[in-house]
Amino acid sequence: MTELKQTELLSPARDKETAIAAIDCGADAVYIGAGSFGARKNAPNSLNDIQEVVNYAHKFWVKVFVTVNTILTDSELEEAVKLVKDLDKIGVDAVIVQDMGLLKRIIDENIQMPVHISTQCDNRNLEKVNFFNKTGVSRVVLARELSLEKIKEIHNANPELELEAFVHGALCVSYSGQCYLSQYIGGRSANRGECAQPCRKKYSVETTGGKILAQNIHALCLKDFNASKHLKQMIENGVYSFKIEGRLKEAGYVKNITAYYRQELDKYSKKSSSGKVFISFAPNPEKSFNRGFTDYFLEKRGECFNFASPKSQGEYLGTVKECKDGYIKIETLKELHPQDGLFYEGDGFLINKIIDDKIYPNKPVKIKTGVKIFRNSDVEFEKELNFPAKRRIGVNIRVENGVINLIDEDSNSIELNLTQGEKAKNPEKMKETFIKQFSKTGESDFYIINMKINSELPFMPVSRINDLRREAFKDLMEERLKNYKREIPKKLNYTQYYKDSVDYRANVHNNTAKEFYEQCGCRVEEMSLETKLPKRQVELMRTKHCIKFALGMCKSPQELILRDEYGKIYPLLFDCGNCEMAVLSTPAVPAHKQP
Repeated sequence: MTELKQTELLSPARDKETAIAAIDCGADAVYIGAGSFGARKNAPNSLNDIQEVVNYAHKFWVKVFVTVNTILTDSELEEAVKLVKDLDKIGVDAVIVQDMGLLKRIIDENIQMPVHISTQCDNRNLEKVNFFNKTGVSRVVLARELSLEKIKEIHNANPELELEAFVHGALCVSYSGQCYLSQYIGGRSANRGECAQPCRKKYSVETTGGKILAQNIHALCLKDFNASKHLKQMIENGVYSFKIEGRLKEAGYVKNITAYYRQELDKYSKKSSSGKVFISFAPNPEKSFNRGFTDYFLEKRGECFNFASPKSQGEYLGTVKECKDGYIKIETLKELHPQDGLFYEGDGFLINKIIDDKIYPNKPVKIKTGVKIFRNSDVEFEKELNFPAKRRIGVNIRVENGVINLIDEDSNSIELNLTQGEKAKNPEKMKETFIKQFSKTGESDFYIINMKINSELPFMPVSRINDLRREAFKDLMEERLKNYKREIPKKLNYTQYYKDSVDYRANVHNNTAKEFYEQCGCRVEEMSLETKLPKRQVELMRTKHCIKFALGMCKSPQELILRDEYGKIYPLLFDCGNCEMAVLSTPAVPAHKQP
Protein backbone atom coordinates (compact mmCIF):
# COMPACT_ATOMS: atom_id res chain seq x y z
CA MET A 1 0.00 0.00 0.00
CA THR A 2 1.38 3.42 -1.01
CA GLU A 3 2.08 5.68 1.94
CA LEU A 4 -0.04 8.81 2.02
CA LYS A 5 1.68 12.12 1.39
CA GLN A 6 1.77 14.71 4.14
CA THR A 7 -0.18 17.91 3.52
CA GLU A 8 -1.02 21.08 5.41
CA LEU A 9 -4.46 22.56 5.98
CA LEU A 10 -3.96 26.32 6.36
CA SER A 11 -6.76 28.34 7.96
CA PRO A 12 -7.30 32.10 8.27
CA ALA A 13 -7.56 34.01 11.54
CA ARG A 14 -8.69 37.58 12.01
CA ASP A 15 -7.83 37.43 15.74
CA LYS A 16 -6.47 35.08 18.41
CA GLU A 17 -9.91 33.65 19.24
CA THR A 18 -10.49 32.69 15.61
CA ALA A 19 -6.97 31.26 15.37
CA ILE A 20 -7.55 29.02 18.39
CA ALA A 21 -10.93 27.95 16.98
CA ALA A 22 -9.24 27.00 13.68
CA ILE A 23 -6.58 25.00 15.53
CA ASP A 24 -9.20 23.21 17.60
CA CYS A 25 -11.09 22.29 14.41
CA GLY A 26 -8.06 20.71 12.75
CA ALA A 27 -5.87 23.32 11.04
CA ASP A 28 -2.23 22.30 10.52
CA ALA A 29 -1.29 25.98 10.28
CA VAL A 30 -2.96 29.37 10.64
CA TYR A 31 -2.18 32.70 9.01
CA ILE A 32 -2.87 35.94 10.84
CA GLY A 33 -2.16 39.64 10.40
CA ALA A 34 0.02 41.73 12.69
CA GLY A 35 -0.72 45.31 13.75
CA SER A 36 0.25 46.65 10.32
CA PHE A 37 1.38 45.71 6.79
CA GLY A 38 -1.18 42.93 6.26
CA ALA A 39 -3.34 42.80 3.12
CA ARG A 40 -6.45 42.91 5.35
CA LYS A 41 -6.08 46.24 7.14
CA ASN A 42 -9.23 45.58 9.19
CA ALA A 43 -7.75 42.47 10.84
CA PRO A 44 -4.77 43.66 12.94
CA ASN A 45 -3.29 41.81 15.95
CA SER A 46 -0.77 42.80 18.61
CA LEU A 47 2.48 40.93 19.17
CA ASN A 48 1.14 39.74 22.51
CA ASP A 49 -1.92 38.23 20.84
CA ILE A 50 0.21 36.56 18.18
CA GLN A 51 2.47 35.22 20.94
CA GLU A 52 -0.58 33.61 22.58
CA VAL A 53 -1.55 32.01 19.26
CA VAL A 54 2.00 30.68 18.79
CA ASN A 55 2.06 29.22 22.30
CA TYR A 56 -1.27 27.46 21.75
CA ALA A 57 -0.50 26.29 18.21
CA HIS A 58 2.88 24.78 18.98
CA LYS A 59 1.34 22.48 21.60
CA PHE A 60 -0.23 20.65 18.66
CA TRP A 61 2.76 21.21 16.37
CA VAL A 62 0.60 23.62 14.37
CA LYS A 63 2.46 26.40 12.56
CA VAL A 64 1.73 30.12 12.66
CA PHE A 65 2.37 32.36 9.65
CA VAL A 66 2.04 36.14 9.76
CA THR A 67 1.06 38.26 6.78
CA VAL A 68 3.40 41.15 6.03
CA ASN A 69 2.11 41.27 2.49
CA THR A 70 1.44 44.86 1.52
CA ILE A 71 3.69 47.03 -0.59
CA LEU A 72 5.63 49.46 1.59
CA THR A 73 6.82 53.03 1.37
CA ASP A 74 10.46 53.88 2.07
CA SER A 75 9.48 55.25 5.49
CA GLU A 76 7.56 52.06 6.40
CA LEU A 77 10.28 49.62 5.47
CA GLU A 78 12.31 50.00 8.67
CA GLU A 79 9.27 49.29 10.82
CA ALA A 80 8.39 46.24 8.70
CA VAL A 81 11.91 44.83 9.13
CA LYS A 82 11.65 45.32 12.91
CA LEU A 83 8.27 43.56 12.85
CA VAL A 84 9.78 40.53 11.08
CA LYS A 85 12.56 40.35 13.68
CA ASP A 86 10.04 40.61 16.52
CA LEU A 87 7.91 37.87 14.97
CA ASP A 88 10.99 35.67 14.76
CA LYS A 89 11.69 36.23 18.47
CA ILE A 90 8.22 35.11 19.55
CA GLY A 91 8.41 31.88 17.54
CA VAL A 92 6.36 32.64 14.43
CA ASP A 93 7.06 29.99 11.80
CA ALA A 94 7.13 32.14 8.64
CA VAL A 95 6.24 35.54 7.21
CA ILE A 96 4.16 35.99 4.06
CA VAL A 97 5.72 38.73 1.92
CA GLN A 98 4.79 40.74 -1.19
CA ASP A 99 7.21 43.67 -1.14
CA MET A 100 10.58 42.94 -2.75
CA GLY A 101 12.14 45.72 -0.69
CA LEU A 102 11.30 43.76 2.45
CA LEU A 103 12.64 40.57 0.87
CA LYS A 104 15.88 42.41 0.06
CA ARG A 105 16.26 43.56 3.67
CA ILE A 106 15.64 40.01 4.93
CA ILE A 107 18.35 38.77 2.56
CA ASP A 108 20.84 41.53 3.35
CA GLU A 109 20.42 41.28 7.12
CA ASN A 110 20.42 37.47 7.05
CA ILE A 111 17.21 37.26 9.08
CA GLN A 112 16.70 33.56 9.74
CA MET A 113 12.98 33.55 9.08
CA PRO A 114 11.26 31.35 6.49
CA VAL A 115 9.70 33.52 3.77
CA HIS A 116 6.52 32.63 1.90
CA ILE A 117 5.91 34.58 -1.30
CA SER A 118 2.36 35.94 -1.19
CA THR A 119 -0.17 35.27 -3.93
CA GLN A 120 -0.15 39.09 -4.21
CA CYS A 121 3.09 38.63 -6.19
CA ASP A 122 0.98 37.29 -9.09
CA ASN A 123 2.47 33.78 -9.10
CA ARG A 124 0.74 32.47 -12.20
CA ASN A 125 3.59 31.41 -14.44
CA LEU A 126 6.39 28.87 -14.25
CA GLU A 127 9.17 31.41 -14.84
CA LYS A 128 8.23 33.51 -11.81
CA VAL A 129 7.96 30.51 -9.48
CA ASN A 130 11.32 29.26 -10.79
CA PHE A 131 12.81 32.65 -9.93
CA PHE A 132 11.50 32.68 -6.38
CA ASN A 133 12.64 29.10 -5.86
CA LYS A 134 16.18 30.06 -6.89
CA THR A 135 16.17 32.91 -4.34
CA GLY A 136 15.73 30.27 -1.63
CA VAL A 137 12.27 31.13 -0.29
CA SER A 138 10.49 28.39 1.62
CA ARG A 139 7.16 28.55 -0.19
CA VAL A 140 5.25 30.18 -3.03
CA VAL A 141 1.51 30.84 -2.79
CA LEU A 142 0.09 30.13 -6.25
CA ALA A 143 -2.41 32.25 -8.15
CA ARG A 144 -5.99 31.03 -7.75
CA GLU A 145 -6.54 30.87 -11.52
CA LEU A 146 -4.13 27.99 -12.18
CA SER A 147 -5.32 24.73 -13.68
CA LEU A 148 -4.42 21.34 -12.25
CA GLU A 149 -2.06 20.80 -15.17
CA LYS A 150 -0.31 24.14 -14.61
CA ILE A 151 0.17 23.31 -10.93
CA LYS A 152 1.67 19.98 -11.94
CA GLU A 153 4.04 21.68 -14.41
CA ILE A 154 5.25 24.11 -11.72
CA HIS A 155 5.72 21.32 -9.17
CA ASN A 156 7.64 19.09 -11.59
CA ALA A 157 10.04 21.95 -12.32
CA ASN A 158 10.44 22.77 -8.60
CA PRO A 159 9.89 19.45 -6.76
CA GLU A 160 11.52 20.57 -3.48
CA LEU A 161 9.61 23.87 -3.22
CA GLU A 162 6.49 23.96 -1.06
CA LEU A 163 3.49 25.04 -3.11
CA GLU A 164 0.47 26.57 -1.41
CA ALA A 165 -2.85 26.78 -3.23
CA PHE A 166 -6.20 28.23 -2.27
CA VAL A 167 -8.90 25.64 -1.78
CA HIS A 168 -11.92 27.57 -0.50
CA GLY A 169 -13.39 31.04 -0.03
CA ALA A 170 -13.98 34.35 -1.76
CA LEU A 171 -12.31 34.95 -5.11
CA CYS A 172 -10.63 38.15 -6.25
CA VAL A 173 -11.81 38.67 -9.81
CA SER A 174 -8.38 40.00 -10.78
CA TYR A 175 -5.09 38.16 -10.68
CA SER A 176 -3.92 38.91 -7.13
CA GLY A 177 -1.64 41.92 -6.93
CA GLN A 178 -2.82 43.11 -10.34
CA CYS A 179 -5.99 44.97 -9.32
CA TYR A 180 -5.81 48.75 -9.25
CA LEU A 181 -9.51 49.53 -9.60
CA SER A 182 -10.04 50.47 -5.94
CA GLN A 183 -6.93 52.69 -6.01
CA TYR A 184 -8.01 54.30 -9.28
CA ILE A 185 -11.55 55.05 -8.12
CA GLY A 186 -10.93 56.29 -4.59
CA GLY A 187 -7.30 55.98 -3.60
CA ARG A 188 -7.80 52.80 -1.56
CA SER A 189 -5.07 50.41 -2.68
CA ALA A 190 -5.66 46.66 -2.67
CA ASN A 191 -1.88 46.24 -2.56
CA ARG A 192 -1.83 48.30 0.65
CA GLY A 193 -4.62 46.34 2.36
CA GLU A 194 -7.36 48.92 1.76
CA CYS A 195 -9.46 47.43 -1.07
CA ALA A 196 -12.96 48.95 -1.28
CA GLN A 197 -14.19 45.98 -3.36
CA PRO A 198 -15.54 47.82 -6.41
CA CYS A 199 -15.77 44.39 -8.05
CA ARG A 200 -18.85 43.70 -5.90
CA LYS A 201 -20.67 46.83 -7.17
CA LYS A 202 -23.26 47.13 -9.95
CA TYR A 203 -22.29 47.93 -13.55
CA SER A 204 -23.98 48.05 -16.91
CA VAL A 205 -22.37 46.32 -19.89
CA GLU A 206 -22.57 48.36 -23.09
CA THR A 207 -21.14 48.41 -26.59
CA THR A 208 -18.93 51.34 -27.49
CA GLY A 209 -21.83 52.44 -29.68
CA GLY A 210 -24.08 52.85 -26.64
CA LYS A 211 -26.19 49.68 -26.83
CA ILE A 212 -26.93 48.30 -23.35
CA LEU A 213 -26.36 44.53 -23.22
CA ALA A 214 -26.92 44.08 -19.47
CA GLN A 215 -28.06 46.71 -16.99
CA ASN A 216 -27.25 47.07 -13.28
CA ILE A 217 -25.67 43.66 -12.83
CA HIS A 218 -22.76 42.68 -10.60
CA ALA A 219 -20.64 42.18 -13.69
CA LEU A 220 -17.33 41.56 -11.88
CA CYS A 221 -18.73 39.52 -8.97
CA LEU A 222 -17.53 35.93 -8.73
CA LYS A 223 -18.90 32.93 -6.89
CA ASP A 224 -16.83 31.52 -4.03
CA PHE A 225 -14.10 28.94 -4.57
CA ASN A 226 -14.67 25.32 -3.55
CA ALA A 227 -12.05 22.82 -4.67
CA SER A 228 -13.09 20.01 -2.32
CA LYS A 229 -13.82 17.63 -5.20
CA HIS A 230 -10.26 18.04 -6.52
CA LEU A 231 -8.21 17.46 -3.36
CA LYS A 232 -6.79 14.09 -4.41
CA GLN A 233 -5.59 15.40 -7.75
CA MET A 234 -4.22 18.59 -6.22
CA ILE A 235 -2.14 16.46 -3.83
CA GLU A 236 -0.93 14.27 -6.69
CA ASN A 237 -0.03 17.36 -8.72
CA GLY A 238 2.20 18.79 -6.00
CA VAL A 239 0.15 21.03 -3.70
CA TYR A 240 1.45 20.80 -0.14
CA SER A 241 -0.56 23.51 1.63
CA PHE A 242 -4.32 23.90 1.16
CA LYS A 243 -5.35 27.44 2.01
CA ILE A 244 -8.77 28.61 3.15
CA GLU A 245 -9.43 32.27 2.34
CA GLY A 246 -11.08 34.44 4.98
CA ARG A 247 -9.03 36.63 7.34
CA LEU A 248 -12.08 38.86 7.79
CA LYS A 249 -14.48 35.98 8.48
CA GLU A 250 -16.01 35.29 11.89
CA ALA A 251 -15.02 32.28 14.01
CA GLY A 252 -18.12 30.23 13.08
CA TYR A 253 -17.20 30.34 9.38
CA VAL A 254 -13.61 29.34 10.08
CA LYS A 255 -14.64 26.49 12.39
CA ASN A 256 -17.09 25.01 9.88
CA ILE A 257 -14.87 25.27 6.81
CA THR A 258 -11.73 24.10 8.63
CA ALA A 259 -13.52 21.06 10.09
CA TYR A 260 -14.93 20.22 6.65
CA TYR A 261 -11.57 20.29 4.87
CA ARG A 262 -9.92 18.43 7.75
CA GLN A 263 -12.22 15.47 7.24
CA GLU A 264 -11.87 15.66 3.44
CA LEU A 265 -8.06 15.95 3.38
CA ASP A 266 -7.72 13.08 5.84
CA LYS A 267 -9.17 10.79 3.15
CA TYR A 268 -6.17 11.37 0.87
CA SER A 269 -3.21 12.53 2.97
CA LYS A 270 -1.55 12.67 6.38
CA LYS A 271 -1.90 15.82 8.45
CA SER A 272 1.29 17.71 9.32
CA SER A 273 0.24 18.51 12.89
CA SER A 274 -0.91 16.47 15.87
CA GLY A 275 -4.07 15.70 17.76
CA LYS A 276 -7.63 14.56 17.27
CA VAL A 277 -10.52 16.98 16.76
CA PHE A 278 -13.66 16.73 18.89
CA ILE A 279 -16.55 18.81 17.49
CA SER A 280 -20.29 18.94 18.12
CA PHE A 281 -21.46 19.80 14.59
CA ALA A 282 -21.52 18.17 11.16
CA PRO A 283 -19.37 20.39 8.89
CA ASN A 284 -21.16 21.68 5.80
CA PRO A 285 -19.65 24.47 3.65
CA GLU A 286 -23.04 25.36 2.14
CA LYS A 287 -24.17 26.55 5.59
CA SER A 288 -21.45 29.20 5.79
CA PHE A 289 -21.23 32.43 3.78
CA ASN A 290 -21.01 31.73 0.06
CA ARG A 291 -22.14 33.28 -3.20
CA GLY A 292 -22.58 29.90 -4.80
CA PHE A 293 -19.57 27.70 -5.51
CA THR A 294 -17.16 27.28 -8.40
CA ASP A 295 -14.02 25.21 -8.88
CA TYR A 296 -12.84 28.13 -11.04
CA PHE A 297 -10.28 27.03 -13.66
CA LEU A 298 -8.90 23.86 -12.07
CA GLU A 299 -10.21 21.76 -14.96
CA LYS A 300 -11.98 24.01 -17.47
CA ARG A 301 -13.78 27.34 -17.82
CA GLY A 302 -17.25 27.29 -16.31
CA GLU A 303 -19.85 29.58 -14.79
CA CYS A 304 -17.65 31.22 -12.15
CA PHE A 305 -19.64 34.48 -11.96
CA ASN A 306 -22.64 35.59 -9.88
CA PHE A 307 -24.22 38.61 -11.54
CA ALA A 308 -27.25 38.58 -9.21
CA SER A 309 -25.74 39.53 -5.85
CA PRO A 310 -22.53 39.69 -3.81
CA LYS A 311 -24.50 38.64 -0.71
CA SER A 312 -24.42 35.20 0.84
CA GLN A 313 -26.59 32.69 -0.97
CA GLY A 314 -26.16 29.81 1.48
CA GLU A 315 -27.52 26.29 0.98
CA TYR A 316 -30.05 25.33 -1.65
CA LEU A 317 -33.44 24.39 -0.22
CA GLY A 318 -35.73 23.93 -3.21
CA THR A 319 -38.27 25.92 -5.21
CA VAL A 320 -41.31 28.03 -4.39
CA LYS A 321 -44.58 26.19 -4.98
CA GLU A 322 -46.95 28.85 -3.61
CA CYS A 323 -46.81 32.52 -2.52
CA LYS A 324 -49.98 34.26 -1.32
CA ASP A 325 -51.79 35.75 1.68
CA GLY A 326 -48.59 36.62 3.48
CA TYR A 327 -47.00 33.17 3.37
CA ILE A 328 -44.99 30.99 1.00
CA LYS A 329 -44.64 27.27 0.55
CA ILE A 330 -41.36 25.67 -0.52
CA GLU A 331 -40.75 22.32 -2.17
CA THR A 332 -37.94 21.11 0.12
CA LEU A 333 -36.87 18.13 2.22
CA LYS A 334 -34.95 20.26 4.72
CA GLU A 335 -36.30 21.31 8.11
CA LEU A 336 -36.72 25.06 8.57
CA HIS A 337 -36.87 27.10 11.78
CA PRO A 338 -38.16 30.53 12.83
CA GLN A 339 -35.46 33.20 12.38
CA ASP A 340 -33.75 31.26 9.58
CA GLY A 341 -32.68 33.58 6.76
CA LEU A 342 -33.92 32.75 3.27
CA PHE A 343 -32.53 34.13 0.01
CA TYR A 344 -33.80 34.34 -3.55
CA GLU A 345 -32.85 36.32 -6.67
CA GLY A 346 -30.64 38.80 -4.81
CA ASP A 347 -33.17 39.46 -2.04
CA GLY A 348 -33.99 37.83 1.27
CA PHE A 349 -36.06 37.70 4.45
CA LEU A 350 -36.25 36.07 7.87
CA ILE A 351 -38.83 33.46 8.82
CA ASN A 352 -41.22 34.84 11.44
CA LYS A 353 -43.13 31.62 12.01
CA ILE A 354 -43.97 28.30 10.39
CA ILE A 355 -47.46 26.80 10.59
CA ASP A 356 -47.76 23.38 9.00
CA ASP A 357 -45.94 23.90 5.67
CA LYS A 358 -46.69 27.62 5.49
CA ILE A 359 -43.70 29.95 5.96
CA TYR A 360 -44.50 33.49 7.13
CA PRO A 361 -41.77 36.03 6.22
CA ASN A 362 -40.85 39.06 8.36
CA LYS A 363 -41.73 41.37 5.45
CA PRO A 364 -44.03 41.30 2.41
CA VAL A 365 -42.61 39.25 -0.46
CA LYS A 366 -43.71 38.43 -3.97
CA ILE A 367 -42.00 35.38 -5.39
CA LYS A 368 -42.98 33.52 -8.51
CA THR A 369 -43.65 29.80 -8.47
CA GLY A 370 -40.54 27.80 -9.39
CA VAL A 371 -38.03 30.36 -8.09
CA LYS A 372 -35.06 28.77 -6.33
CA ILE A 373 -34.82 29.41 -2.58
CA PHE A 374 -31.69 29.21 -0.45
CA ARG A 375 -31.05 29.39 3.31
CA ASN A 376 -28.19 31.74 4.18
CA SER A 377 -28.70 31.66 7.94
CA ASP A 378 -29.51 28.43 9.82
CA VAL A 379 -30.14 29.31 13.48
CA GLU A 380 -29.90 25.70 14.72
CA PHE A 381 -26.59 25.14 12.95
CA GLU A 382 -25.24 28.40 14.36
CA LYS A 383 -26.13 27.19 17.86
CA GLU A 384 -24.18 23.98 17.24
CA LEU A 385 -21.19 26.00 16.01
CA ASN A 386 -21.18 27.96 19.27
CA PHE A 387 -20.33 24.85 21.29
CA PRO A 388 -16.57 24.76 21.91
CA ALA A 389 -14.48 22.44 19.77
CA LYS A 390 -11.55 20.67 21.41
CA ARG A 391 -8.33 19.27 20.04
CA ARG A 392 -6.44 16.65 22.01
CA ILE A 393 -3.26 14.66 21.65
CA GLY A 394 -3.41 10.89 21.98
CA VAL A 395 -1.36 9.28 24.77
CA ASN A 396 -0.47 5.68 25.59
CA ILE A 397 0.20 4.98 29.27
CA ARG A 398 2.06 2.08 30.83
CA VAL A 399 2.51 1.50 34.56
CA GLU A 400 5.13 -1.06 35.53
CA ASN A 401 7.39 -1.62 38.53
CA GLY A 402 6.58 1.69 40.18
CA VAL A 403 7.06 3.81 37.03
CA ILE A 404 4.40 5.60 34.96
CA ASN A 405 5.44 6.00 31.33
CA LEU A 406 3.51 8.32 28.96
CA ILE A 407 4.15 8.26 25.20
CA ASP A 408 2.18 10.61 22.95
CA GLU A 409 1.26 10.11 19.29
CA ASP A 410 4.48 11.82 18.17
CA SER A 411 6.68 9.54 20.34
CA ASN A 412 7.40 12.20 22.96
CA SER A 413 7.69 10.42 26.30
CA ILE A 414 8.15 11.10 30.01
CA GLU A 415 8.38 8.94 33.13
CA LEU A 416 7.22 9.50 36.70
CA ASN A 417 8.05 7.39 39.73
CA LEU A 418 5.19 6.22 41.91
CA THR A 419 5.73 6.91 45.60
CA GLN A 420 6.20 3.54 47.22
CA GLY A 421 3.62 3.22 50.00
CA GLU A 422 1.77 0.47 51.74
CA LYS A 423 0.49 -2.39 49.69
CA ALA A 424 -3.08 -2.05 48.50
CA LYS A 425 -5.49 -4.27 50.41
CA ASN A 426 -7.55 -4.79 47.27
CA PRO A 427 -5.16 -4.67 44.26
CA GLU A 428 -7.95 -5.02 41.69
CA LYS A 429 -9.98 -2.22 43.26
CA MET A 430 -6.82 -0.04 43.39
CA LYS A 431 -6.15 -0.71 39.72
CA GLU A 432 -9.76 0.13 38.83
CA THR A 433 -9.62 3.39 40.81
CA PHE A 434 -6.27 4.37 39.22
CA ILE A 435 -7.55 3.81 35.68
CA LYS A 436 -10.78 5.72 36.40
CA GLN A 437 -9.01 8.75 37.91
CA PHE A 438 -6.11 8.87 35.47
CA SER A 439 -8.56 8.75 32.57
CA LYS A 440 -10.24 11.97 33.69
CA THR A 441 -8.41 14.16 31.19
CA GLY A 442 -11.05 16.88 31.61
CA GLU A 443 -10.11 20.08 29.80
CA SER A 444 -6.51 19.02 29.28
CA ASP A 445 -4.88 18.83 25.85
CA PHE A 446 -4.64 15.02 25.97
CA TYR A 447 -6.84 11.98 25.65
CA ILE A 448 -5.87 8.42 26.50
CA ILE A 449 -5.58 5.93 23.66
CA ASN A 450 -4.61 2.99 25.83
CA MET A 451 -3.58 2.33 29.43
CA LYS A 452 -1.79 -0.79 30.61
CA ILE A 453 -0.95 -1.62 34.21
CA ASN A 454 1.53 -4.46 34.23
CA SER A 455 2.26 -4.72 37.95
CA GLU A 456 0.52 -4.20 41.26
CA LEU A 457 0.02 -0.64 42.45
CA PRO A 458 0.71 0.65 45.95
CA PHE A 459 -2.22 2.15 47.81
CA MET A 460 -2.87 5.72 46.66
CA PRO A 461 -5.69 8.07 47.65
CA VAL A 462 -7.70 9.61 44.80
CA SER A 463 -6.10 13.00 45.46
CA ARG A 464 -2.64 11.53 44.88
CA ILE A 465 -3.69 9.92 41.58
CA ASN A 466 -5.14 13.24 40.42
CA ASP A 467 -1.90 15.04 41.31
CA LEU A 468 0.09 12.43 39.38
CA ARG A 469 -2.14 12.87 36.33
CA ARG A 470 -1.75 16.65 36.33
CA GLU A 471 2.01 16.39 36.84
CA ALA A 472 2.38 13.78 34.10
CA PHE A 473 0.43 15.79 31.50
CA LYS A 474 2.28 18.98 32.43
CA ASP A 475 5.66 17.24 31.98
CA LEU A 476 4.57 15.67 28.71
CA MET A 477 3.46 19.02 27.29
CA GLU A 478 6.78 20.58 28.27
CA GLU A 479 8.54 17.72 26.48
CA ARG A 480 6.37 18.27 23.37
CA LEU A 481 7.15 21.98 23.26
CA LYS A 482 10.85 21.32 23.80
CA ASN A 483 10.85 18.92 20.84
CA TYR A 484 8.89 21.24 18.50
CA LYS A 485 11.20 22.21 15.66
CA ARG A 486 10.78 25.39 13.66
CA GLU A 487 11.85 25.19 10.03
CA ILE A 488 15.45 26.13 9.33
CA PRO A 489 15.21 28.28 6.19
CA LYS A 490 17.50 27.95 3.22
CA LYS A 491 19.97 30.75 2.59
CA LEU A 492 18.32 33.51 0.61
CA ASN A 493 20.19 35.06 -2.31
CA TYR A 494 19.83 37.13 -5.46
CA THR A 495 19.35 35.47 -8.83
CA GLN A 496 18.62 36.56 -12.39
CA TYR A 497 15.03 37.76 -12.88
CA TYR A 498 13.14 36.19 -15.76
CA LYS A 499 12.37 39.57 -17.41
CA ASP A 500 14.67 42.37 -18.53
CA SER A 501 12.29 45.10 -17.31
CA VAL A 502 9.07 45.62 -15.34
CA ASP A 503 6.44 48.38 -15.25
CA TYR A 504 3.93 49.55 -12.63
CA ARG A 505 2.51 46.01 -12.41
CA ALA A 506 5.59 44.87 -10.46
CA ASN A 507 4.27 47.06 -7.60
CA VAL A 508 7.64 48.63 -6.82
CA HIS A 509 6.66 51.09 -4.09
CA ASN A 510 10.03 51.89 -2.47
CA ASN A 511 13.63 52.40 -3.57
CA THR A 512 14.84 49.23 -1.85
CA ALA A 513 12.45 47.17 -3.97
CA LYS A 514 13.82 48.90 -7.05
CA GLU A 515 17.34 47.98 -5.95
CA PHE A 516 16.21 44.36 -5.51
CA TYR A 517 15.10 44.11 -9.13
CA GLU A 518 18.22 45.85 -10.38
CA GLN A 519 20.39 43.47 -8.35
CA CYS A 520 18.51 40.65 -10.10
CA GLY A 521 19.32 42.11 -13.52
CA CYS A 522 15.94 43.72 -14.15
CA ARG A 523 15.26 47.37 -15.00
CA VAL A 524 12.33 49.09 -13.26
CA GLU A 525 10.65 51.23 -15.92
CA GLU A 526 8.19 52.87 -13.52
CA MET A 527 7.21 52.73 -9.88
CA SER A 528 3.89 51.43 -8.56
CA LEU A 529 0.58 52.84 -9.75
CA GLU A 530 0.04 53.88 -6.12
CA THR A 531 3.16 56.05 -6.42
CA LYS A 532 2.09 57.72 -9.66
CA LEU A 533 -0.73 57.00 -12.08
CA PRO A 534 0.75 56.67 -15.59
CA LYS A 535 -0.58 59.25 -18.04
CA ARG A 536 -1.31 56.59 -20.64
CA GLN A 537 -4.26 54.22 -20.55
CA VAL A 538 -3.43 51.29 -18.25
CA GLU A 539 -4.90 47.98 -17.12
CA LEU A 540 -6.76 48.37 -13.84
CA MET A 541 -7.21 44.64 -13.56
CA ARG A 542 -6.60 41.51 -15.58
CA THR A 543 -8.86 38.54 -15.05
CA LYS A 544 -9.71 35.06 -16.30
CA HIS A 545 -13.39 35.97 -15.85
CA CYS A 546 -14.76 37.04 -19.22
CA ILE A 547 -17.94 39.07 -19.58
CA LYS A 548 -18.29 38.10 -23.24
CA PHE A 549 -18.23 34.43 -22.25
CA ALA A 550 -20.75 35.10 -19.48
CA LEU A 551 -23.12 36.86 -21.91
CA GLY A 552 -22.80 34.18 -24.58
CA MET A 553 -20.68 36.42 -26.84
CA CYS A 554 -17.44 34.42 -26.77
CA LYS A 555 -14.99 35.65 -29.45
CA SER A 556 -17.43 38.32 -30.65
CA PRO A 557 -15.52 41.24 -32.25
CA GLN A 558 -17.83 43.72 -30.49
CA GLU A 559 -16.02 46.30 -28.33
CA LEU A 560 -17.51 46.64 -24.84
CA ILE A 561 -17.36 48.95 -21.85
CA LEU A 562 -18.49 48.85 -18.23
CA ARG A 563 -20.46 51.79 -16.86
CA ASP A 564 -20.71 52.16 -13.09
CA GLU A 565 -23.64 53.55 -11.10
CA TYR A 566 -22.19 57.08 -11.36
CA GLY A 567 -21.86 57.00 -15.15
CA LYS A 568 -18.10 56.47 -15.22
CA ILE A 569 -16.97 54.15 -18.01
CA TYR A 570 -14.22 51.53 -18.13
CA PRO A 571 -13.20 50.12 -21.52
CA LEU A 572 -12.77 46.34 -21.68
CA LEU A 573 -9.95 44.59 -23.48
CA PHE A 574 -10.44 40.95 -24.52
CA ASP A 575 -7.28 38.87 -24.90
CA CYS A 576 -8.88 35.82 -26.50
CA GLY A 577 -5.52 34.18 -27.20
CA ASN A 578 -4.93 33.85 -23.44
CA CYS A 579 -8.63 33.67 -22.57
CA GLU A 580 -8.33 36.79 -20.40
CA MET A 581 -10.11 40.12 -20.00
CA ALA A 582 -8.71 43.45 -18.82
CA VAL A 583 -10.52 46.46 -17.35
CA LEU A 584 -8.86 49.65 -18.56
CA SER A 585 -8.56 53.17 -17.22
CA THR A 586 -10.17 56.12 -18.99
CA PRO A 587 -7.40 58.70 -19.57
CA ALA A 588 -9.83 61.51 -20.31
CA VAL A 589 -11.42 61.21 -16.85
CA PRO A 590 -9.27 62.37 -13.91
CA ALA A 591 -8.75 59.63 -11.34
CA HIS A 592 -7.87 59.89 -7.68
CA LYS A 593 -4.16 59.87 -6.98
CA GLN A 594 -2.91 58.77 -3.59
CA PRO A 595 -0.15 60.95 -2.11
